Amino acid sequence: MTRAVTFDATADDAGLRLDVAVSRRVDRSRTTCALLIRGRHVFVNGAPAKASYELAAGDHVVVDVPAPTEPDARPEAIPIHIVYRDHDLCVVDKPAGMATHPAPGSTHGTLVNALLAALGPLPSINGALRPGIVHRLDKDTSGLLVVAVSEQGMRGLSRDMAERKIEREYDAVVWGRLAQERGVIDAPIGRDPNDRTKFAVRENGRRAVTQYRAAETFALRSTEHQRRSTPPETLALIQLKLETGRTHQIRVHCAAIGHPIVGDRAYGGGRPALGMTRQALHAARLRFNHPITGKAMSFTAPWPEDFAALVERLRAGESA
Repeated sequence: MTRAVTFDATADDAGLRLDVAVSRRVDRSRTTCALLIRGRHVFVNGAPAKASYELAAGDHVVVDVPAPTEPDARPEAIPIHIVYRDHDLCVVDKPAGMATHPAPGSTHGTLVNALLAALGPLPSINGALRPGIVHRLDKDTSGLLVVAVSEQGMRGLSRDMAERKIEREYDAVVWGRLAQERGVIDAPIGRDPNDRTKFAVRENGRRAVTQYRAAETFALRSTEHQRRSTPPETLALIQLKLETGRTHQIRVHCAAIGHPIVGDRAYGGGRPALGMTRQALHAARLRFNHPITGKAMSFTAPWPEDFAALVERLRAGESA
């Protein structure tokens, strides 16, 4: 079942992208409206149009809005740590080992399943497997995510994420001593042509920018180093800030500059895991303005036990 929404673009609408104007009229997120447009559910002056089409005053727009559908994900009573919650959004501290949302072949035990049980129905994009999800963390990355609880929250958070107004900062332990205490990695990322499950820095990839700062350096002297009187292995605790949000961005960028993350099975280059069973990457800080009230919001998540234990071992000069 669908319902038709029609409107004539006003002078105030002139110059607006079609997906933006439709989002305002049908009370759905801009991402949802872009999908409707791509699916040929939106017509301008009787013909399908692109999401990027700029309206002119007098344009006649017809939107076939599908009836709301239940998300494919199902509630599961899985304990999760909700750091903050209100009518429009919540902030959760995701544990390592939990996927953010269901995917084909893996439909249970995800953060989305847990959120549906804890919060009830969440705004979804065309019945997708990602209700409430505005951004993701890799399964084996721990830390903070902001989740939309209301349609208004989804629209505002999606807009702010697209406009890079949501600040996401991570802590990571990497191999090697960084040549500069601070830096910016500006390197495009795309699918690895040799392994479609991985990503790599590629000239024809999408722009990806990561800021980094070295917070602490460790010297790890093994028995072999001592016997040969060779310099100790060095590692660093670094803080990273995303300017873009490409899949595996931090992990790919760290590996690309010769400082892979400890424990990263995909991008670590076969280096020792130092007791970690996953990559030593934690989404530690999250800052944004509330999409409805405009209030400044700031959250910090402490290191999980495995990450904290790794840092303590390295401070003591121990590998495991």
